[in-house]
Amino acid sequence: MTGAESSPEPESDWTGNYFNYFTEIEEHFQRARGSGLFLLSPLDWALIEAWQQAGIPLAAVLQGIDDAFEKWRSRKQKRRLINSIAYCAQAVLEAAHRTPAEQARQNERLEPPFSARELRAHLDAAASAIQQRPEPALQAVGDSLKLLAAEAELHLQDLESLEQRLTALEEKLVAILRAQQSEEEMFRLREKLARELKPYRSKMTADQLSMLERRYLDTALLERVQLPRFSLFYLH
Repeated sequence: MTGAESSPEPESDWTGNYFNYFTEIEEHFQRARGSGLFLLSPLDWALIEAWQQAGIPLAAVLQGIDDAFEKWRSRKQKRRLINSIAYCAQAVLEAAHRTPAEQARQNERLEPPFSARELRAHLDAAASAIQQRPEPALQAVGDSLKLLAAEAELHLQDLESLEQRLTALEEKLVAILRAQQSEEEMFRLREKLARELKPYRSKMTADQLSMLERRYLDTALLERVQLPRFSLFYLH
């Protein structure tokens, strides 16, 4: 957590902050880059998710992106375009230390960005995908998702609590899957991550790198076995 978070955000702010976080960062980076549509990489999405989970304020991320591009444009020699949000990691961390807590809050109460029907469909689809696997431990995770789906209307009233439950279930799922992977398979995933991270390691702290590596490897593992993410962000 950054020093900007001495007090928690009001509960009414969470929904808007969480779902705006990813899309606003993506759109802001695309505008700052100035080259039209630019698709973010798995590394970029893992980094954004790591920032969100670490409590880095949205305002700090956007300011950090601007600062990084301003510094890049001021250089006399520009060897290459900025092709990853990871290039902005150090500037984002510096901006986070300068961002007062009140600037990170959105005081307007926002309605849930999806309906109970859409939420139920998201959870049911994830449960069905997991329960196609025969392992009893995975079947149990699917059963838990089914129970959450059955009470979608109730959970719609407290999406923050639901997201915490989904995070816990996904962590359980990943732990089960990781235990099933061979050393060679996990080595290949780490090797790919190391290649993608190499140009940006110097711009990140040890804590940032640790969290980013975990998020990236978790996501890559789920993609490898073709199982879905549970997070409400992936509902759309």
